Amino acid sequence: MKTKILISLLLLTALCGPAWAKLNVVSTTPDLASIAAEIGGDRISLTALAKPTEDPHFVDAKPSLILKLNRADAVIEGGAELETGWLPRLLDQARNAKLAAGTPGHISAARGVPLKEIPTSLDRSQGDIHAAGNPHYLMDPLNARIVARNICEAFCALDAKSCDAYRANLKQFTDALDAKLAEWQKKLEPFKGREVVAYHNSWLYFGDRFGLKIDLFLEPKPGVPPTPRHLAGIILKMKEDKVHVILVDPYLDRRTAETVAAKTDATVVDVAQFPGAIKGTEAGYIPLMDYLVNSVSKALAGNK
Repeated sequence: MKTKILISLLLLTALCGPAWAKLNVVSTTPDLASIAAEIGGDRISLTALAKPTEDPHFVDAKPSLILKLNRADAVIEGGAELETGWLPRLLDQARNAKLAAGTPGHISAARGVPLKEIPTSLDRSQGDIHAAGNPHYLMDPLNARIVARNICEAFCALDAKSCDAYRANLKQFTDALDAKLAEWQKKLEPFKGREVVAYHNSWLYFGDRFGLKIDLFLEPKPGVPPTPRHLAGIILKMKEDKVHVILVDPYLDRRTAETVAAKTDATVVDVAQFPGAIKGTEAGYIPLMDYLVNSVSKALAGNK
């Protein structure tokens, strides 16, 4: 009798085990991970390769990352060549056929996103530009809707039995995002047309969505360190145009921004593109955008 019960339990475990198995998902960056978590919920296990405070262009291709990719069912990449300097090498070494380009497990988050600043020609003298366009598209919440839909469709293809749950999670996330977008637009409405300086050209989409002019940078060209001559020109321009807000990501040199701010009576605002890079944004994409909108609006209000 005991033997029959044991066999029955083993058979039940074998039958039910696969139904409970979670999708093992790896994302390249924490912003993609936060949206994937909203869609996947408790039906996925999730790892982000880049740290929240890390420059996404230059992630250290450590052996531990290769192991994570080797065991994954899916990888989500931002695309637009953001990870081109490190992800292909990791995928080659991971030797995981599930993640090969063109398979359901290789998820391109940028599919369908209207990318900006697509160059007409490529020249290294232009700095670190991307042939596909500016890759920092998730700073526009409407693009986050597209990314969430792409992830949901991919999860449904990989795990059809959970598709209804993924779609319900997608609706919940996009409904919350739409409500917050209306709130964010109202908050930044009084500052439409205002100029803001950024260290690196990663805030184009944010500026365009909320009506801010962000086309003056501490870097002379994308990825090229600031020079004294260039900064002198920026300081002069800021004084002439009365620009008093500077945005700086955590992996960039804040001291340079502080030097410029001291000479222009400007406020340095710590910003980030990834949840968790700044205290209070750990909970996900919407809390991150909340922080960004509130911080930028506060700085602009204090520098009329």
